[in-house]
Amino acid sequence: MRVASRTGEAVARFNTRNLFIKLPIGIGSHQYTLHSFLFTHVNRVRRFRRVSSLHTMLLQVQYRSPAPNSNGRHGKSWKFSPRASSAPSRTQRIMEKISSGDEVGGAGGAYSYTALKRLDQIWSGLRTTRIDSENIPQVVTRIPGSLPQPDRTSNADSIYDVIVCGGTLGIFVATALASKGLRVGIVERNILKGREQEWNISRKELLELVQVGVLSNDEVEYVIASEFNPNRCGFENKGDIWVQDILNLGVSPAKLLDVVKKRFISLGGALFEARSLSNISIYDDAAILTLSNGEVLPCRLVVDSMGNFSPIVRQVRGGKKPDGMCLVVGTCCHGFDANTTSDVIYSSSSAKNIGNSPVQYFWEAFPAGSGPQDRTTYMFTYVDPQGEGPALEDLLEDYWDLMPAYQGKPLEMLEILRVIFGIFPTYRDSPLPASFDRVLQVGDASGIQSPVSFGGFGSMTRHLGRLSTGIHEAMAGDFLDKDSLSLLNPYMPNLSASWLFQRAMSARPNSGVSSSFINELLFANFQSMQKLGDRVLRPFLQDVIQFEPLVKTLGLVMLSQPQILPSIFKQVGVGVIFDWSVHFFMLGYFTFLSSFIDPVMRSWVENLPPRQKYEWRRYLDAWKYGSGLDYHQE
Repeated sequence: MRVASRTGEAVARFNTRNLFIKLPIGIGSHQYTLHSFLFTHVNRVRRFRRVSSLHTMLLQVQYRSPAPNSNGRHGKSWKFSPRASSAPSRTQRIMEKISSGDEVGGAGGAYSYTALKRLDQIWSGLRTTRIDSENIPQVVTRIPGSLPQPDRTSNADSIYDVIVCGGTLGIFVATALASKGLRVGIVERNILKGREQEWNISRKELLELVQVGVLSNDEVEYVIASEFNPNRCGFENKGDIWVQDILNLGVSPAKLLDVVKKRFISLGGALFEARSLSNISIYDDAAILTLSNGEVLPCRLVVDSMGNFSPIVRQVRGGKKPDGMCLVVGTCCHGFDANTTSDVIYSSSSAKNIGNSPVQYFWEAFPAGSGPQDRTTYMFTYVDPQGEGPALEDLLEDYWDLMPAYQGKPLEMLEILRVIFGIFPTYRDSPLPASFDRVLQVGDASGIQSPVSFGGFGSMTRHLGRLSTGIHEAMAGDFLDKDSLSLLNPYMPNLSASWLFQRAMSARPNSGVSSSFINELLFANFQSMQKLGDRVLRPFLQDVIQFEPLVKTLGLVMLSQPQILPSIFKQVGVGVIFDWSVHFFMLGYFTFLSSFIDPVMRSWVENLPPRQKYEWRRYLDAWKYGSGLDYHQE
């Protein structure tokens, strides 16, 4: 992670046209350099004939923390940076004094203040910029006919079965496909490696990687950095609900990606690192990728795993604004003594305004694997990107005040190791069906993650077996047209039904409900799920919506607290509830199909011709995953 100042020095600089006098000075044990104009006398100024005026003066002092102490950590440090234009925010002062490593790919892979401002600019653009769909770069172009004969001849021995664009999560798909005998390449704009900050996941989800041949059981244990229980859910002092084994593992992305990368290469996979995608030309019988360095890669199928901001997805969606946005900020800090439990979801306050933007904050917190006193804390909120929204830096300014009260530890008693931030856009028309022949979106690029989640790793592991099997069958039968590929990203009513929950958890202006209503509603639902038992509560906590648990929960809430129903309509809106009712009905329909029709039809499907077999297997998958019946209790 990069920081603003490059060396352990402070610089005081007076900027004029062309005169610089450097004087070394010392303060304590630290060396400084002074770049200034010293104009103490008019006659002295006249000696410099080329200098006609003194037109700007900027003073900036920066101090970097000293070398790590004996325990390997950086000692307490400060940063004073008065500017003529404006004083730096508390967030800037904190972030610029933290030492960090290089940026890596994937969400949360950058920690610097510069990266924060860059992401805030993207978020501001999503809110305020009107996109002209005609001016969006056309990354993918469809060219009628077959690949030209000279290209076919020269590329005959080098054509890949699959090229995966985006390696941070794409490497899991790539390795699963390579283990099935396909020739696979990965294009990654950075060096493919994992971030320092851990991914939190349940063991059941992590073991999905073993089932598809990406990891061994021993490697699973190797990549686990921390394990903890119990896990808490709580809402504004209304009572806590404790569960076991929910997001209770901290997985080291650095170790995980290193292991999977080595396996991928051992299976014959090819890595094209430090290169980004420029464009794709789609022919009837192949796709040609051109990379940023001019390199050309031919393949039969392109898998887009470039995340929420994939340029291909931007082209497909025509620059459409997201329907929802999850904003996340947080830290990993050293200095927590009692550090053996986690918070899966916790709210410590009612809805409030940040400027003109209403927000309802939620928290997650997990012990970190870097040390017994290290703890990761996330603060997140759901906002409407169609209106105004707070900047990430604004959220961090609030975070520095709220986090110590939430964690019960003064900020000055904590050593901040990393500052974490991210934005996670979501679209109601997800998963994204294929829009081109030979191009398929997976992971966050497809929108397969839950709209109430802010990380795609768990979603990727859940769908990896389904996707890798389906892609392999599509490759075997050459079913690579967009209609056939769209069957791999089908309509899933449980995913669409989750939109009601994001809307219910989003503070809205002029909604007509009390500021504490969101917490009251969530506690009523969680309390009902707890009464109904693990078969109801556990799937929901792992972003899996199932028909029977949902019916039981809604029924119990309406029976036990009917007075909140009018406020629900005010909070989410009649139109949203009507739209959700359609998905709720379809969730029940898919549950019926998967439970009763699938067992009857499966033997018949296996005797169909190849294309019909491929299509019907995808329908059966859609019923199973779209109803949440792929989830089984541990």
